[in-house]
Amino acid sequence: MKNYHTHTYRCHHAIGKEEEYVQKAIEGGYEELGFSDHTPWHYKSHFVSSMRMREEELDGYISSLKKLREKYKNQISIKIGLEVEYFEKYIPWLKKVIKKKDIDYIILGNHFDGSDEYGIYYGMPIEYRDLVKYVDGVIKGIDTGLFSYVAHPDLACFDSDDKRYVEEYRRLCIHAKKKDIPLEFNLLGYKTNRHYPNPVFWQLVSQIGNKAIIGTDAHEPYRLNDRDTYNQAIEYLNQLGVEITEDIKFFR
Repeated sequence: MKNYHTHTYRCHHAIGKEEEYVQKAIEGGYEELGFSDHTPWHYKSHFVSSMRMREEELDGYISSLKKLREKYKNQISIKIGLEVEYFEKYIPWLKKVIKKKDIDYIILGNHFDGSDEYGIYYGMPIEYRDLVKYVDGVIKGIDTGLFSYVAHPDLACFDSDDKRYVEEYRRLCIHAKKKDIPLEFNLLGYKTNRHYPNPVFWQLVSQIGNKAIIGTDAHEPYRLNDRDTYNQAIEYLNQLGVEITEDIKFFR
């Protein structure tokens, strides 16, 4: 078992120190644990986000995971990642960070339109034009070649009875399939009955033949020891005939 979607207290909306997540992952039977806390951004404004690391916290995040990687090297493999939006104007800064810091991978988790400084949050009911923007952003993010997979691809809250919305998500799935980018089945949303994972979306995944990757999206350490929810997700995806993968690309 592998999981690459793990948060820590540093994102200001999760709880638990890094070591607690590692210990629970070992208890849960994981052989590899990737941390992907919400990336900081070098904002051009004075905006301060309430749902991500600060720039000055990034080095501490990386160093703490390196220490745990060494401490637990005989029990579990630890990867250092980030969950990142496609904020076009900040991508050049992000590339410099990836090159300079010891980041193993990043996952694409689009939450806001353009930037959280001013953009709408996609996880609330949105208009059709906003779903188009969401899908456009995911596709552009995929095309950078930076991302290992798309986290909660169906986070954008849509009207599944409106064919226009469904066709936009079909466009996302087709592009991800073309680029061989896995789509995440999000266990946090599944366990807590959020609007995602969305059954209509996952029917599209099944039809188009995308690969799925299961992401715990752990904001509390105990989520990594919840084998029941993990097994339920496996069964659900198997019933749909969706191929499940645990293989992702790393920078180094």
